[in-house]
Amino acid sequence: MFGTLAKKLFGSSNDRRVKGYQPRVAAINALEPEVAALTDEALRARTQAFRQELAGGKTLDDILVPAFATVREAAKRVLGQRHFDVQLIGGMVLHEGGIAEMKTGEGKTLVATLAVYLNALAGKGVHVVTVNDYLASRDAEWMGRIYGFLGLTTGTIVHGLDDEQRHDAYACDITYGTNNEYGFDYLRDNMKYDMRAMVQRGHAFAIVDEVDSILIDEARTPLIISGPLDDRSDLYVTIDAIMPQIEKDDFELDEKQRTVNLTEKGNERVEQMLAGSGLIKEGGLYDAGNVTVVHHVNQALRAHKLFTRDKDYIVRNNEVVIIDEFTGRMMPGRRYSEGLHQALEAKERVQIQPENQTLASITFQNYFRLYKKLAGMTGTAATEANEFMDIYNLDVVEIPTNRNIQRIDDDDEVYRTVAEKNTAIITLIDECRQRGQPLLVGTTSIEKSEHLAELLKKHGYKQRDFSDPNAFAGLYDGNTTEKVFAVLNARYHEQEAFIVSQAGVPGAITIATNMAGRGTDIQLGGNADMRAKVEVAQTEEGPEREAHEARIRAQVAALKEKALAAGGLYIIGTERHESRRIDNQLRGRSGRQGDPGHSKFFLSLQDDLMRIFGSDRMDGMLQKLGLKEGEAIVHSWINRALEKAQQKVEARNFDIRKNILKYDNVLNDQRKVIFEQRREFMAQDSVADTITDFRHQVIDDMVAAHVPENAYPEQWDTPGLDKAVTSVLNLDLPVVDWAKEEGIADEELKARILKAADESAAVRVARYTPEIMRQVEKAVLLQSLDHLWREHIVTLEHLRQVIGLRGYGQRDPLVEYKAEGFNLFQEMTGRLREAVTGQMMRVEIMQEPPEPTLPAMFAHHVDASTGEDELAGASASFADSSVAVGQAYGVAATPVAQRNPNDPSTWGRVGRNEACPCGSGKKYKHCHGQIV
Repeated sequence: MFGTLAKKLFGSSNDRRVKGYQPRVAAINALEPEVAALTDEALRARTQAFRQELAGGKTLDDILVPAFATVREAAKRVLGQRHFDVQLIGGMVLHEGGIAEMKTGEGKTLVATLAVYLNALAGKGVHVVTVNDYLASRDAEWMGRIYGFLGLTTGTIVHGLDDEQRHDAYACDITYGTNNEYGFDYLRDNMKYDMRAMVQRGHAFAIVDEVDSILIDEARTPLIISGPLDDRSDLYVTIDAIMPQIEKDDFELDEKQRTVNLTEKGNERVEQMLAGSGLIKEGGLYDAGNVTVVHHVNQALRAHKLFTRDKDYIVRNNEVVIIDEFTGRMMPGRRYSEGLHQALEAKERVQIQPENQTLASITFQNYFRLYKKLAGMTGTAATEANEFMDIYNLDVVEIPTNRNIQRIDDDDEVYRTVAEKNTAIITLIDECRQRGQPLLVGTTSIEKSEHLAELLKKHGYKQRDFSDPNAFAGLYDGNTTEKVFAVLNARYHEQEAFIVSQAGVPGAITIATNMAGRGTDIQLGGNADMRAKVEVAQTEEGPEREAHEARIRAQVAALKEKALAAGGLYIIGTERHESRRIDNQLRGRSGRQGDPGHSKFFLSLQDDLMRIFGSDRMDGMLQKLGLKEGEAIVHSWINRALEKAQQKVEARNFDIRKNILKYDNVLNDQRKVIFEQRREFMAQDSVADTITDFRHQVIDDMVAAHVPENAYPEQWDTPGLDKAVTSVLNLDLPVVDWAKEEGIADEELKARILKAADESAAVRVARYTPEIMRQVEKAVLLQSLDHLWREHIVTLEHLRQVIGLRGYGQRDPLVEYKAEGFNLFQEMTGRLREAVTGQMMRVEIMQEPPEPTLPAMFAHHVDASTGEDELAGASASFADSSVAVGQAYGVAATPVAQRNPNDPSTWGRVGRNEACPCGSGKKYKHCHGQIV
């Protein structure tokens, strides 16, 4: 009670914070006449003046007011748009490293220019992050006109650019790109072998558009660069064949937690079927030898019972393409991991792609925390404010609208069945069409949008392809009697921008999946600029084209008046989403810039959210109350109850993301160490000292393992030490004879081995010249580090899958994971020293080496609009880094006939998968080439 009273008297904390920006807004407004009087050249010259002030010791905060005034004036001259006062406040929030929550149509794209320009003056680069390539290109071209006018450079990072183009784009003052592109470029940079080949130049400041979509919805999905493993298509097909035979009591399905597991009866049935198909040759289903089969059975079960075609994925061009549950967009190229995508491909009878091995990965959570300053903007962030603060230390500030919102939000209508709900929706669609009111119908999946489209067709409506401008001709002429509609979902994403831009035409009916991050406003009467761009594209510049554009603008103005008279854009929600943000994003499409509007959600007790969260009791209650067929219950209590259910789901999802992050932080801390170490190695002209240190540490460990401290000589394992010296150091030393010398100490023995190893290394340096050896040393060091790091990632992934079982022993799985992860990391560093030393003691180089180039096996193509990507031409094992060095630096391969089995010095370079030249019959990597 007291809190409510205080809020009425003093305003909320958000109100007080917004009020705190007013003095600087007033100062910017006071400068407007002075700045407006400047010539274009004088306005442009202010950029250099600001930079000189920063060089002289001033901070960005010191020059914020004049810089914002400069950007506002530039926008007026270049775009004909003037920043509103509330947009200035939004720019200040972004500059401070916060999240500006601004309603749809309030001009977030223009707001960003204020903070972008100010921070770009520091010369460290500003990254603007968008959700797709279209928005990145559009915003860079559109807002880039302001930056270019003021003397700053703008670059764009989109799919399909080569490294040189990417390097140039990142070198600009401002760079626009998608979250996937930035993340993949970071990973690729840390797989490079030359500092000059790296494209990014640091992470100073980023503004994330649709920040809730990127930092929350996509936070659980890591970016993965991967290489293919062996093809196991037959295994997936065989396991998939038994799925239709599984009965309902063979598994337990939990839709709330999105889990499915076999029951005891189901285990027995599956075990019998697998034994019959020959997949289990001995033992039971859960014997250690059958772990892989069990894993694929579980994935096939998930594919059949948890994943639904046209909701979670679609089949297009003989491929299973994932659908983003939050935006309804296709994500071509992104694949589910751990064999789940292959299980879906087997289920849908399409070509099964090989599984992939992770080569590098990072989550968006950890990538964006690399930035020294991070900011974001969206229409819906307040409901997730706690998560933004906990994970990213970002404050959410709700920016007031420029004009008061006129939209009317009705209470939800709840029906008993989906059929009754759909009937009510179609009735309302008819009413809106008859009065010429534009209508946007939001659905939660492709399947449901197409089901509604079929119902409309049965009621006499026709589906039009509104990517064709002529399809709107009747509506443009004011003919709202024609019953037509458009569908916007992942199947029609190519026409997305145009369909959305014209959804405000009187009488237009648009059925769309989730509206998050569409990037195009729905303007009442339609979007004149988009129409002009499409309709006069083929008309040459001149009076005819100008006259056509004028007719379009006059027509749009008239249509807007008609739409306003009909009540503005009407939003129909056909179902509640698990997240309140998605519902708010749909509602926010109406009521733009003070326009009138209306919104209503229609629900049924058979909807997923209602069904999963206990609608049985409500159904019984409604029947007792005598609710007749076709009647709805409408009450604000229902809305509050639904909101609480959504809050519970949001809290659960937050806990899941937070828990995932705790585990990922273990890998992230190690990733930072490895990537920083790689950069140090690449930056050094010579890593000879590191190679020497590695060699000495390996010898120390080798001697300590076979010659225990304070042990008598007869207790020494000298044969083992002799074998280790031969296999690792490639030296034929009389270690056994040395150990028999009277009075020899372990330190003396170690000193002799060290001396022999150092002399052997020095001979190579003298033979091939220090310059060539420096190149080879760096290549061996980096490739060995990369190979072991990839193995380490896979090991940690496997550890993470089973570490939860430690909880049954009353041990904290996270603490156990951290301890095990640290031990594995220590082991990896030890294996790195041994691997590098072993290779450097064997390397043979041609006298005239070719120009050093990146080995072909590392050439890769990344589809950065996707979550997971493939290495092109990386089918070879990365373990064979000695071969890679040979390809890059010309290590000589001695002909087999010239090799003496008893003299390893005659072997030259031996491929790790070749038969060992000693004649043992084993592969080289398992014999004399064994380095781990």
